[in-house]
Amino acid sequence: MNSLKPSLSPAPEDTPFVEFWNEVLAPKFIRFKHILVDGLTQHSEAVFSSLPVQRGDRVLDVGCGFGDTAIKLAELVGSDGEVVGLDCCDAFLEYARKDAFAEGAGNVSFMRGDAEIALPSRDFDFVFARFGTMFFANPVAGLRNMRTALRPGGRMVHIVWRDRVDNPWLSMAKDVVLRYLPQPGTGAQTCGPGPFSMSNENMVRAMMQSAGYDNIEFRRVDAPVLVGNDVSDAIAFQLAIGPAGEVYREAGDTAEEKHNEIEAALTDAINKQKTSADGIVMDSSSWVITATNPE
Repeated sequence: MNSLKPSLSPAPEDTPFVEFWNEVLAPKFIRFKHILVDGLTQHSEAVFSSLPVQRGDRVLDVGCGFGDTAIKLAELVGSDGEVVGLDCCDAFLEYARKDAFAEGAGNVSFMRGDAEIALPSRDFDFVFARFGTMFFANPVAGLRNMRTALRPGGRMVHIVWRDRVDNPWLSMAKDVVLRYLPQPGTGAQTCGPGPFSMSNENMVRAMMQSAGYDNIEFRRVDAPVLVGNDVSDAIAFQLAIGPAGEVYREAGDTAEEKHNEIEAALTDAINKQKTSADGIVMDSSSWVITATNPE
């Protein structure tokens, strides 16, 4: 197997956005790794079976997080293929490397980087991102870098959440929390544009056209997601991560003062959701967006 050694230009200092992810959000994501990885299992399985990946392909997984998608991609490309997972969070990459080693995935490696600034050029047959491009502060720049990482004719797929009404697992808790707390102000620290920033098909198609893609196609995927092992776990998850977590975090002392009221309201709302042997299950809906690099 040829060794893929992608390289990036010397990285500038981390942006405030990347610092925020590493210092504030990463510990919260690690706490709820069981939801963010295992909870999306059914959604991922609905997508991976149709990815345009071939044995022997060289693949880049942008925003790979804990590495679960990169490891799945490594299985698809086989021993003659190679996968590189890229993320801006050091802690996520530590988990990714450990899990890849534990699973004997010798054809996957991980590197730190910011897709909005730079990616290796023309090294890959396929570029992938699951629920990461919605957080690009400059989406056209990030999407363009993903395209230029592809060889001519290479394919990309990115998965983004659809409308908030189709994703109550993300939107419901925020609606509840906003009954007690104010919307974050304009200077709030956030994870980026947010999980619904690419829900509009026409807008995202225009972004991708600006980034230079051809053959842009959208496919809707609906699948259940696990949001907690039990009600208590689900509430803690919602108040730490996502739209509700952002409102709660930015409210500071006011959130702490009203915590009991918020917890009671969320308990009532979550108790109305479906349950499974694994825990609390809610509906979700995404766009699976495919495109080609024409150059």
